[in-house]
Amino acid sequence: MLEYVKTILMKVSFDGRLFEKELRKALNLLIPDEIQLFKEWCYSKFSSKYEPVLNKYFIGLAG
Repeated sequence: MLEYVKTILMKVSFDGRLFEKELRKALNLLIPDEIQLFKEWCYSKFSSKYEPVLNKYFIGLAG
């Protein structure tokens, strides 16, 4: 599932609203063990463009 949600985010990263929607969905699909890996990947790929969005969903998140 982790690779699937990564693929989706890459495909929608051109649009901020779609990106946020798919990020939210991804966090509901992933198991807790995958979330930390997903978080690290998201920040490495998208922090320059979407850091406020990432912070909204990942700050305070367990893991």
